[in-house]
Amino acid sequence: MKKREKNAAAAQNISGKLRCPLCYGAVEVRALSSLVCINNHTFDFAKQGYVNLLQKLVNTQYDDALFDARQRIIIEVELYAPIHNRISDIITNQSAENSLLFDAGSGEGSHLKMIQHKVNTETLTGVGLDISKAGVMMAAKNYEGPVWFVGDLANPPLADKSCKFILNFLSPANYAEFKRILTEDGMIIKVIPGSGYLKELRNELFNNTGESEYENNDTLELMKRNVKVVSEERITYKKTLNASALKDLISMTPLGWHADAAQIETFVGSGSKEITVDMHIIIAQAG
Repeated sequence: MKKREKNAAAAQNISGKLRCPLCYGAVEVRALSSLVCINNHTFDFAKQGYVNLLQKLVNTQYDDALFDARQRIIIEVELYAPIHNRISDIITNQSAENSLLFDAGSGEGSHLKMIQHKVNTETLTGVGLDISKAGVMMAAKNYEGPVWFVGDLANPPLADKSCKFILNFLSPANYAEFKRILTEDGMIIKVIPGSGYLKELRNELFNNTGESEYENNDTLELMKRNVKVVSEERITYKKTLNASALKDLISMTPLGWHADAAQIETFVGSGSKEITVDMHIIIAQAG
């Protein structure tokens, strides 16, 4: 079975939890090649296995090089392993049978794949959605199992009350849609950076600028205004990265987009460095 057919079969298994992004009607998978709604709106599975739901191309600053770097940092360097472990524990402690784990803003899919692997339940289906076609194409190429969509968080192809878990990892949120698709007992798992996140990069590359400090108060307040926050925990640790990993880290984060090239070379060229990861994991319900 080709990759397109395998991923279409995965989508077929959850077709009752999907909806058409155009008319919001029920959908089905036909001939393991297309997603078709009751009003005959049709979305084909690409050969890599993803489905593009966008009506027009969206240009983003995220390209193949960035996603390659991000995948190496997440999968090979395992920079976020303690975060993934904690999220997998949270999911495992819930009843995850026949449930959806929706990664809202999945990028190239590595966070979703790592967490789903650690949860290790065959009945938890991952669904990844991102507006970047390059990211979703890479996800579908590399990770079988989840269902991958190119689409907009303002209009995810998910039916009302279809998702037990929504993962929002360092990504913008759409709380109106989150509340629509969340099951009655579902939870939003949002990961936001703490004030110490990547502080070494900020101190070296953005000293005496507004980028040298980070506060998450606005993000947290917005979340509290829209959904019911039930818990918040902070995980902080350091990990030593070699020069190659440092270069990947800088290239995958928006911090690196605005940094001076000479400063980056000096920072990377001075050898391995300890990098701080400081994250808040916030659990919320629709309220």
